[in-house]
Amino acid sequence: MIEVNIKDNESLERALRRFKKKWERSGVLKDVKRKAFYEKPSVTKRIAKKQTIRRAIRLAKFNN
Repeated sequence: MIEVNIKDNESLERALRRFKKKWERSGVLKDVKRKAFYEKPSVTKRIAKKQTIRRAIRLAKFNN
């Protein structure tokens, strides 16, 4: 559960903005979209493998 405590003299808009940032960073929306439809385990593994390859390429570019 995401909570945002409103500080003294803080506007509601600012508190909503902080809540939205926390909500986006928590990955709730991404998780809901990912679980909206059934995904076969083989597809899940394939996507994970692609992500690891991309991450390795990015790290290789960054280190060189």
